[in-house]
Amino acid sequence: MLWAGDRLDQRALAERDDWSELQGLEGLWPILARRHGEAIALDAPHAHPPEQVSFQDLDARIQAAAAAFVALGLREGDVVALFAENSPRWLVADQGIMRSGAADAVRGGSAPPEELRYILDDSAAVGLVVETSGLLDRLALQSDVLSRLRFVVLLEDGPSAGEDSPQVPGPRRLSWQTFQALGRGEPAAAPPSAGPERLATLLYTSGTTGRPKGVALSHANLLHQLRTLGVAVAPRPADRVLSVLPIWHAYERTAEYFLLSCGCRQSYTTLKHLRPDLQRVRPQYMISVPRLWEALLAGFEDALEAMPPSRKGLISQALRLSRWHGLSRRRALDLTLEHESLPRRLAAALGWLLSWPGHGLASALLWPKVRQQLSGGALRTAISGGGALALHVDGFFEAIGIELLVGYGLTETSPVLACRRPWRNRRGSAGQPLPATELRIVDPESGELLGWRQRGRVLARGPQVMAGYFGKPEATAAVLDGAGWFDTGDLGQLLPDGTLVLTGRAKDTIVLSSGENIEPGPLEEALVAHPLVEQVMLVGQDRRQLGALLVPRTEPLAAFARARDLPPPQSGGTGTDRALLKALSGEFNRLLAARPGSRPDERLAGVALVEPFSIDNGLLTQTLKQRRDRITDRDGAAIEAIYGG
Repeated sequence: MLWAGDRLDQRALAERDDWSELQGLEGLWPILARRHGEAIALDAPHAHPPEQVSFQDLDARIQAAAAAFVALGLREGDVVALFAENSPRWLVADQGIMRSGAADAVRGGSAPPEELRYILDDSAAVGLVVETSGLLDRLALQSDVLSRLRFVVLLEDGPSAGEDSPQVPGPRRLSWQTFQALGRGEPAAAPPSAGPERLATLLYTSGTTGRPKGVALSHANLLHQLRTLGVAVAPRPADRVLSVLPIWHAYERTAEYFLLSCGCRQSYTTLKHLRPDLQRVRPQYMISVPRLWEALLAGFEDALEAMPPSRKGLISQALRLSRWHGLSRRRALDLTLEHESLPRRLAAALGWLLSWPGHGLASALLWPKVRQQLSGGALRTAISGGGALALHVDGFFEAIGIELLVGYGLTETSPVLACRRPWRNRRGSAGQPLPATELRIVDPESGELLGWRQRGRVLARGPQVMAGYFGKPEATAAVLDGAGWFDTGDLGQLLPDGTLVLTGRAKDTIVLSSGENIEPGPLEEALVAHPLVEQVMLVGQDRRQLGALLVPRTEPLAAFARARDLPPPQSGGTGTDRALLKALSGEFNRLLAARPGSRPDERLAGVALVEPFSIDNGLLTQTLKQRRDRITDRDGAAIEAIYGG
């Protein structure tokens, strides 16, 4: 099934630059410099030092960086390792490398040193760009690696960089100031001679299991995203964007290239500074992962609990009406997506009409204030990717008037394969394929092509699909066939209008001892919607029943225990009263049993309370996906306790 886009897609693309003249991503910046001049492109108040960079200055810095890299011996086809966090200097280094005809192998500076050393070796990098001299010291590079490197550039200023010091053996080492000065003193680098199929970057999958693989993306892969993401969003020049995801990640990186190509002003923040920066920047666009949207919803719910009963009741009732209105509207107006009887359609239309007065009043009086508190009040479009978005989160943002679009893809697909459009924003779906992108569903065992609404493995083909894993032909052959079809490893189904509905992740499937296959994703989404749950991961491989590792919300759990006259939970869950754990199991099993299409084997044998999963403790990836194998290792004793030791 080739989805070339409907008329609305074509109209959206016609209103945007097609960038057809570009032979590589590095050619974008001179065009933007001429078009937007001194308008601010990048704002980094938390960088060291804080910076604001105009489009014109950004292009000049990229040109200087390219000249400096060439002067340091970088050649077309070489690879440079780039290990750093979000900052304008990261983008300048990234595009300077591409402007010189080389490619970069990227990872965040907070990754474990052994992982960074692996990437440096696996990519055969001839140069290294790191955030600080402290990171370089932590890498503790061996002499054979240092002898291979032609240069080391640090994205920091001052003498701490130890540049060109006789006491620092190895390749030439430059601070950022010296590096930029070198570039300004050199002639401009010649444009790359190779076309758009040349290697642009190696993105090492953070993964949840195993060693990372280098995803080889070309300029053609990235330019396809630049040319087609406009089917979903149409930012205007000077629109404000707040960026919190790691810049080296495929999702944030492609989004940043696209939004800058629209003339937007990109502001970098961190999780620590996110809430004040939402009020300071007042973004019109924001791109993040489901965990962030869940955190914003949790903040709203916490504020709601602290309100006086009368105000809490008023807002809760208004939220119910707005949620009902949104659900009824979708069922009444999105009839091409539903096979429902005429009475059900008429009931949906009637529900939409009946809920309109209450929803309209809340939209005028309540939701603007909520949007102000949550996001600064100017957020027009929120985009979620990097994982499944729970339905209750999706419905909340719709109810309060924030357009929440969902995209789907993988690092291997640059990353976007499909996305929801504003005019077809179907809750619970991953949207429709981008133009020139094909999706098909095949039987997981036989590979036989399946029909509409049949569940199987999702395959994809299109201009954004990688050429393969760097230096790993066997791993490439395992996921990419001779006809260009990439096996995403996800399970899903296609609807007749091209909409993709994801149902699970093949490699996350839990196989019970009975032989029943359980997809944990949808069940975890249902559980995390419960007010007692902060995080949850299901277990049960080769067991008779499922179990749940639960990171609870502290105050609601204490209230739950008091209401049942049970001992309060112990810190970290250790020693928690069995009666409380049994009560929690009962609570969650009632929730799971109430799900449409619930199966008897989708029940919990028990729960265990555990410490949070975070990036800092290595249990979440940089895009906040659970590292299921590491969680299983850390909480092995808790899992055994669920199943009686």
